Amino acid sequence: MVGPHRLPCETPAIHRAEAGAPSPSPWVLPVTILGSSLGFIDSSVVNVALPAMQRGLGTSIATMQWVVNGYMLTLASLILLGGSMGDRYGRRRIFLIGLTGFALASLGCGLAPSAAWLIGARLLQGAAAALLIPASLAIIGAAYEGETRGPAIGTWAAAGALTTALGPPLGGWLVDSVGWRAIFFINLPVAATALLLALKLPADRPAQSPESLDVGGALLAVLALGLISYGLISLGQGTGQAGVIAITAAIPVFWLFVRVEARAASPMMPLSLFRNRDFAGANTLTILLYAALSGGLFLLPFLLIEVHGYSAAAAGAAFLPFSAIMGLGSRWSGGLVERYGARLPLIVGPSITAAGYTLLAFSGEEPSYWTGFFPGLAIIGIGMTLSVAPLTTAVLDSAPEEKSGTASGINNAAARAGGLVAVAALGLAVGGGAADLGGDTLLAPYRLVMFAAAVLAVSSALIAATTIGAGARS
Repeated sequence: MVGPHRLPCETPAIHRAEAGAPSPSPWVLPVTILGSSLGFIDSSVVNVALPAMQRGLGTSIATMQWVVNGYMLTLASLILLGGSMGDRYGRRRIFLIGLTGFALASLGCGLAPSAAWLIGARLLQGAAAALLIPASLAIIGAAYEGETRGPAIGTWAAAGALTTALGPPLGGWLVDSVGWRAIFFINLPVAATALLLALKLPADRPAQSPESLDVGGALLAVLALGLISYGLISLGQGTGQAGVIAITAAIPVFWLFVRVEARAASPMMPLSLFRNRDFAGANTLTILLYAALSGGLFLLPFLLIEVHGYSAAAAGAAFLPFSAIMGLGSRWSGGLVERYGARLPLIVGPSITAAGYTLLAFSGEEPSYWTGFFPGLAIIGIGMTLSVAPLTTAVLDSAPEEKSGTASGINNAAARAGGLVAVAALGLAVGGGAADLGGDTLLAPYRLVMFAAAVLAVSSALIAATTIGAGARS
């Protein structure tokens, strides 16, 4: 996902430790933090490097959309399947496979001789992250029990927030001093260290009666989201016929996906969960809110670098206040849920977020960071901080206890799918797949995208007002 932020349900309720389990290995937290940080950093750092990638590869904004969306497409579609594979084949085994795959895909990204190669490697990176991220959480959940589990997950989450926040400025510095390929090569020593430490973890036993894998549902999800992305990007490039055909084809594929999920013995997305009004509303809200976030923040580095002359490092550092507000305010916003329930913060938070996008829309021509961009980003950070913890609460409270892991996974996938579609649709604002995004040519589409993000955020607040129960509490 684009931007230095954490997703709702990023730390879901996960597997209980086995009864009588021995003390956890001291390597559990270092391994899982290193492994999952690869996926978190990669989601936030690539956006800052996009202008340099575009210049280096001599390509269009549409190609840059695929560089982002290739990763999100396979990650959003396969992350639920990845969690099930950990249960079926063993958490450590799937973690090692995901880690190795992510490292190899990162190498492929760094060596990419063409844009097509880079996009293919990004697709593989997302598929590997779909194994890596849920497996890292499952390893923690299985290793710790009772009073030790909460602090362990908190440590993992804090480390993830820190690495996600540091990703953009670190990536920007690498782009300026070494080149954009370095943001992928830096993954290799991290992955190698995590692999060596992961080998010290005890092998875990797969489930004795594992559920069948919903491979058909996962493939249909990839195909449906891929067709929608291709169609929207094609429309943005001006190839209307191809875009309409792809989007039209996505409709029966999505219908078939719903049919498969309704009939599957072990669906990765149980449709029965959506019969709950709160669950359906929370996930609709998630799609809209994270579509706004991903779409709004995609063009910001282009504007800072290509229009206002920021370095890549400075453009990355521009996101730090936003990340700091979300990181420092998360625990406080959780207290709001205890006091007011989830509904009120989910109305107020997205509304404040919409005000931030509107402010950014009006201040795009101002080159000064502190007067032009900091106020809007800070307001968005406050609004998102008010939203994430209540959103997680609304999702988990609306699902049965035995389905909490599945519910959180669905919500995580919904956030990524919303970002995927939003980034794919950006070409409609830019127009023509322009290869040269600079000067005044970017200001108008940037303003349009920010206004669209504000509308999406307001829509998510309206969804909360009409669907989320006033009594929802953690």
